[in-house]
Amino acid sequence: MAPGRRSSTFTRLLRHGFTDPSAAERLLDGPELSLVRDDPFLLEALGATADPDLALHGLVRLLEAQPGPTTARRELLDTLIAAKPLRDRLLGVLGASAALADHLARHPRDWEALVMYEPRDLHPGVEEFERGLAEADDPVALRVAYRRCLLSIAARDVCGTTDVADTAAELADLATATLRAALRLAAAAAPDDAALCRLAVVAMGKCGGHELNYVSDVDVIFVAEPADGADEGKALRAATKLASHMMRVCSETTVEGSIWPVDANLRPEGRNGPLVRTLSSHLAYYQRWAKTWEFQALLKARPVAGDLELGAAYIEAVEPLVWQAAERENFVADVQKMRRRVVENIPVSEVERELKLGPGGLRDVEFAVQLLQLVHGRTDASLRSGTTLNALQALAAGGYVGRVDAVQLDDAYRFLRSMEHRIQLYRLRRTHLVPVAEEDQRRLGRSLGLRADPITELNREWKRHAAVVRRLHEKIFYRPLLDAVAQLAPGEARLSAKAARERLVALGYADPASALRHLEALASGVTRKAAIQRTLLPVLLGWFADSADPDAGLLNFRKVSDALGKTPWYLRLLRDEGAAAENLARVLSAGRLAPDLLLRAPEAVALLGDGDGGGDGGTGGGGSGGLQPRGRAQLEQEILAAVGRAESVEKAVTAVRGVRRRELFRTAAGDIVGSYGTEARPAEADQGALVDRVGAAVSDLTAATLAGTLRAVVRDGWGETLPTRFAVIAMGRFGGHELGYGSDADVLFVHEPRDGVDEREAAQAANRVVSEMRRLLQIPSADPPLLIDADLRPEGKSGPLVRTLNSYAAYYRRWSLGWESQALLRAEAVAGDEELGRRFIELIDPLRYPADGLGEDAVREIRRLKARMESERMPRGADPKLHTKLGPGGLSDVEWTVQLLQLRHGAAEPGLRTTRTREALAAAREAGLISEEDAATLDEAWVLATRVRNAVMLVRGRAGDTFPSESRELAAVGRYLGYGPGHVGELLDGYRRTARLARGVVDELFYGG
Repeated sequence: MAPGRRSSTFTRLLRHGFTDPSAAERLLDGPELSLVRDDPFLLEALGATADPDLALHGLVRLLEAQPGPTTARRELLDTLIAAKPLRDRLLGVLGASAALADHLARHPRDWEALVMYEPRDLHPGVEEFERGLAEADDPVALRVAYRRCLLSIAARDVCGTTDVADTAAELADLATATLRAALRLAAAAAPDDAALCRLAVVAMGKCGGHELNYVSDVDVIFVAEPADGADEGKALRAATKLASHMMRVCSETTVEGSIWPVDANLRPEGRNGPLVRTLSSHLAYYQRWAKTWEFQALLKARPVAGDLELGAAYIEAVEPLVWQAAERENFVADVQKMRRRVVENIPVSEVERELKLGPGGLRDVEFAVQLLQLVHGRTDASLRSGTTLNALQALAAGGYVGRVDAVQLDDAYRFLRSMEHRIQLYRLRRTHLVPVAEEDQRRLGRSLGLRADPITELNREWKRHAAVVRRLHEKIFYRPLLDAVAQLAPGEARLSAKAARERLVALGYADPASALRHLEALASGVTRKAAIQRTLLPVLLGWFADSADPDAGLLNFRKVSDALGKTPWYLRLLRDEGAAAENLARVLSAGRLAPDLLLRAPEAVALLGDGDGGGDGGTGGGGSGGLQPRGRAQLEQEILAAVGRAESVEKAVTAVRGVRRRELFRTAAGDIVGSYGTEARPAEADQGALVDRVGAAVSDLTAATLAGTLRAVVRDGWGETLPTRFAVIAMGRFGGHELGYGSDADVLFVHEPRDGVDEREAAQAANRVVSEMRRLLQIPSADPPLLIDADLRPEGKSGPLVRTLNSYAAYYRRWSLGWESQALLRAEAVAGDEELGRRFIELIDPLRYPADGLGEDAVREIRRLKARMESERMPRGADPKLHTKLGPGGLSDVEWTVQLLQLRHGAAEPGLRTTRTREALAAAREAGLISEEDAATLDEAWVLATRVRNAVMLVRGRAGDTFPSESRELAAVGRYLGYGPGHVGELLDGYRRTARLARGVVDELFYGG
């Protein structure tokens, strides 16, 4: 060949994807291809294959092997040149499979199987494959015929005539035909045995599911019955011989290799059990001994060979057991545990390359789909498919899986199965490991249509799909709702009218007729929304019933569902997102406050997706997701931004109230969810943590609300700068970070004229700010009110609402009383001018932490004031022992005792200089001012009283200091505090006991014994 021509060919070969163009040139110049070396279509067809070098080498071998070289070779070459379909099919197979190239080299006329493609040949079934295997009269001939059929499947696959699902189905049909042919050979070899028994071969696994790989064990179960008049023992022995012979025909290695192993280890008792059993023996085993995984395996059972009537009887008999498996104890946990065990057993060196068993692999999709099938398929026959992709499509159609999730899983599964097919096709070896060699990855990438940069694109797409599978597997496979649905009886899961009514009565619904109407409204019809509701409601009914008022829970759920019914993310969230459905059920049935807040802002349902603060699904939750309260800085940032966007001061405060509403719901929902989960009372540490979390969250939210309202008022009246510096000082529970859901905001207002501003002008501006803030926050609204209470200011209600810093200093220097020093113990700057707030705190520190402590006169005055307060403020008719604020051992007792310690010792003990009651109590214990036991007694009483007040607000929707008298409300308070149904008496006795012990400590420490 001339040098110029050689250089041109070399370049063309590189352009067409050859990696060894020198070797390719030599092959093209050889005698075998002399007739077609200049044909541009041949080079183009080679370049379109997965591995052009491999395809060219395979073509030369095939031409060399042709019998009567000249005539046969010319026939093949002429056909290649004239028929593009054959050219693409043959070269496509040769470029993807070295094993099939070897087969063609041994059987050079088998290329003719690829010549014709009639429409009926595009998707051949079992009968077509049986015809292709019909003449095979020994195991060797069967292997040759099997590979010839495999050629046509591979050709359709690599040319894109069939997709991966069709290819897998064709491989399963070929396996079915092969099992039939193998059984025919076994029966021909032992006709006496065949006459004694009826033998059915039931395919399992991927063959049973019509989704077989190119190279895979074919899992089977054998069922036998005696032929008419035959002895059962003899029939079983004969059937066992036939089954064993059939397995050898397929599995043993001959000069033509093997077909695939036939694996019967999924049978009862596995490899230790008899190979063949009667139908009754199978049933007895499954009814008594079978493990969860065995029922999961039976999902794909399908009769394929032998006595198909007996095989159908086997399926009919075991099918009810499969769909009862989800009712087994720990069913969902067992399936999940089995999946984890599979991953744990993968060698560490292979786990990242494991396409089938590794995280994000094919088994993740299959296990997730099968678990959903077994749980929901009990009542929905449309889900009972043995084919993964068909079952996934049915799950999506029924609303059990989100449409987008289903599409993503389908895409990922198809891609990963395509990878698996092409990896196995190369050498026809059973492997699920992604190769590491560059040439193998390059061929694999090109076989999947990735041509620009095959290796990089392959790894990127593989990792992308694996990540999708892993994420959705975790989301679906470990969905809490699944376990709850699995525990329902079939009648309950179906939610039929009769079963629903019976269940409502059994669960304690007071008005089952109304509840049934709600269920009908929510779940009737054929819409996707109704289908998802039918999945959710049976479980929600049980969760509602785990409350004091299940009827209210169901009614509230209907209201929320009506409000959000057309919102696409709502039901998807409840079905898919962690514990969202259970959290919603708890919240809606726990009282009035949280449902009322939610019904005014239904989009806040998104917050329930993660009780531990893990994301709100991007559905309008506002900031950090979940039920974890947001910090003051984050709240202020959002609120001030909303104020800045508002067109008027009223709209600004409306926006501020909207944030407050949502965040109150977040806090209340987190409080309710955190209080559930045990029949016994929560641990004391858990109760304390819940109290601290609520107190801090509501206090931070109140501070941010005041800061936003202040900014709105200043902007509306003066632009960006007020004529006087202005600060808000929190007092009482507000300053102590201990606000409850219904607490007022005790505050002081302080200002200081800016340089050059007249004091009168400054005072007018400050007073106008206070008046406007109070007006705006008291505009009638359905939200819980936020009342600003400034009665702790100097001179009380008779004094000015706002003073200058110097005026405060003069008053405290001359007129301050003991109770005012005590009140200032909880003062903390929360809004406005930070520097002014800091200076105010510096001003009052000497008053609240007096250097010389307290004299006895001052102590006696504090005691006198407390006694008078208890006698004057206790509501008439109230039981003092159950009054959480003023009663013996209540909040007032504990707080005044702690505050007396702060006034006496705060100057000497830095730890006491805190506005928080529990922190001060802990500091007093550390300083040795109170014993460990007494401190624990006071802390328990304070926490319990605070929780009772929070519970009353959550249950009734309005604040209260005593236990409700209405039985359902009292039961709801008890449920919040960890007391189950029928234990309300224990709740009241427990409170009295805790308060009595605390009062004993108060008598000694506060009143001096």
